Amino acid sequence: MAKGKVYIVGAGPGRPDLISVRGLKILKQAEVIIYDYLVDKSLLADLSPGVELVCADTLGKKRLIKKALAGKKVVRLKNGDATIFSRLSQELKVLQKHKIAFEIVPGITAASAAAAYTGIPLTDRNFSHNVVFVTGHDPAADWNKIAALDTIVLYMAMANLKEITLKLIAAGKAPETPALIISSVGAIKQKMVKTTLATIASQAARAKVIAPAIIVIGEVVGFEKDFNWLRQNKRVLFTGLSEERYFLDGIYFHLPLIKIVPLKNYQRFDVKIKNIADYGWLVFASRYGVEYFFKRLFAIGLDTRSLATIKIAATGQSTSQRLLDYGVRVDLVPRLESSDGLVVALKKEKINKQLVFMPRSNLADKGLKQKLGQLGAQVISCLAYNNVMPDNLPDIDLSFFNEIMFTSPSTVRNFKKRYGRPPANVELVSIGKTTQAAVREVFGR
Repeated sequence: MAKGKVYIVGAGPGRPDLISVRGLKILKQAEVIIYDYLVDKSLLADLSPGVELVCADTLGKKRLIKKALAGKKVVRLKNGDATIFSRLSQELKVLQKHKIAFEIVPGITAASAAAAYTGIPLTDRNFSHNVVFVTGHDPAADWNKIAALDTIVLYMAMANLKEITLKLIAAGKAPETPALIISSVGAIKQKMVKTTLATIASQAARAKVIAPAIIVIGEVVGFEKDFNWLRQNKRVLFTGLSEERYFLDGIYFHLPLIKIVPLKNYQRFDVKIKNIADYGWLVFASRYGVEYFFKRLFAIGLDTRSLATIKIAATGQSTSQRLLDYGVRVDLVPRLESSDGLVVALKKEKINKQLVFMPRSNLADKGLKQKLGQLGAQVISCLAYNNVMPDNLPDIDLSFFNEIMFTSPSTVRNFKKRYGRPPANVELVSIGKTTQAAVREVFGR
């Protein structure tokens, strides 16, 4: 049996979009992924069907070798950059011993990410001609030599931060040297404390900063005041599923409060669409209805040709655009992008006695079927997917945000269920009148 190949990939500091393009492409082709426990689990979604995921809570050497010798396409996914404080040499020696081919794909290390997210250049022609990365639990660390350097970055130092700061001060580092600690770099629960070397340990404890965290010590920390772009911009908590868009006003933090999941059984749905050509209209109220409709249409052996005689309506432009992705152009999008707007528009189309098929979610506007029925249409409304609340939503500091953007009534309800009421000084923004009504109902503003 031919041996497999191992790619050792740096996953970045925590955010799933901070992995390299090359690293993500390799992940999508892997058969086995052995990952560090700190890796963002959303990186492990939407991979090849049947991929085996193994958490390497300790060194994954035995698992790595076993899978590679079995001929598998293996990825060793390491937090941050694989070459920095990750015991890389131990795994490489074992791979080499067994003559298993490997490649290393670089990642963004936590020090670089922490500096970037706080606007701190780690090197500077005036303040920092050198920088050192040190782990907080290295018994061989020479704190006298380290204290003499311009910029010090500590990894994994939360447990003994007080002891380290005392050693640095004893070695000659000025107690008033600027110091900064940042936890969960780049994540929605990121927290930062800026103070001095003498007080960083006590201030971090008071602010309840927890690992994983990076500590930066040196005059460059002073740049944070002027260059911390995250503090200086409007910070928006976005609760929907849309992909992140750039060049917008403010910094958007994505926290999807809904999750779209397929049904366990599509037998009823498949029966309804087997004779899809018999319908006069197809009505889509969301882009997810579009996606699951076409998944099932293709699964039963049909394609877009079966829709040739059917008129198609969509409640809004995003749904219309999703239909275009399948090569289907809609016949109707209401000027008022809502269920009520769709009813008004379809009334002009004279759908009396027409057979209408409407894929929907478990939380769909059930009044739409009734209103179309009042226009004389025979409406078949069929469950296509479920809209549920995600598991394991993180604890977050809501006061960090200037604005919370809700995209649907279900995001409003799920927010209330998980986080309660938003702070009074945080602006609430709604997409669509239905969502706006839900915000008024749930939060009274």
